[in-house]
Amino acid sequence: MSLPTAVNLISKHILARISPDSKKPIFVAIQGPQGSGKSYLTGLTQKFLTDAPHLLRVAVLSIDDLYLSHDDLVALALKHPFNPLWKGRGQPGTHDVELGIRILQSLREGRETVDIPRFDKSLFDGEGDRLPMDGSNSINPPIDIVIIEGWCMGFYPISQARLAEKWDGIWKEQKIALALQDELLESKECLQDINQVLKAYIDLWAFFDVFVQWRLEQEHNMKASNGGKGMSDDAVKSFVDRYIPGYVFFGQGVTEGFTDANGPCLPPWLGNGLRVIVDEKRQVTEVQQF
Repeated sequence: MSLPTAVNLISKHILARISPDSKKPIFVAIQGPQGSGKSYLTGLTQKFLTDAPHLLRVAVLSIDDLYLSHDDLVALALKHPFNPLWKGRGQPGTHDVELGIRILQSLREGRETVDIPRFDKSLFDGEGDRLPMDGSNSINPPIDIVIIEGWCMGFYPISQARLAEKWDGIWKEQKIALALQDELLESKECLQDINQVLKAYIDLWAFFDVFVQWRLEQEHNMKASNGGKGMSDDAVKSFVDRYIPGYVFFGQGVTEGFTDANGPCLPPWLGNGLRVIVDEKRQVTEVQQF
């Protein structure tokens, strides 16, 4: 069976950036919307790189497996009852970023077996819960490539001025275009919560050398066939809608990075970024580098 064009493109992009003299793994981020096929694509890329003739050691993780435990997700929602974005998993703030940093650091050092968390999305009627880290899902060094896939990979915080500008501009346009309910996001304060916690993700993104962005021609066709596992149809609709503000307000961080007191800070993968645009049939229509 021939591989999808996207797998060949992504694999070639990664292989071109591997240094034969490096003793450290290369870190690759893959971003794509829910149900777009990024998990399937990542799995095929892993197999291609591990099979002959490359025979590379490739570890694959999902940012979803860094979700907080069910109890902690519930506690987060109760602590912020007026923020609908934190009513369930998905948004920045619902991940254990410190755990993610520890895992990536251990994989980079390559001195010991690394226990990888798993999150079962079907538990608690689709709310999900993290499974015990009992050593049953571990990665043994050395590793050549570490790939992490997730919808919000590369999202950075933005300034208050930029947030207000988007709130009064593109967000109003998107609400109309996507027929979003006002209850989805009632105030800027909800976004300010997300913006604040995104500061912790900066240290996580700092590991990545290469970035692959998997995008649909029509973002309005975004689904959550995978992300909404275990949910009713109505719950899936609400689940998907909760993700849209993230793309609108923070999605440009992939190429723009963020600005702090010292000025602009660009993403570490700039110059090693690949954007693959596909149609509804997952056929590649355009490829861009950034």
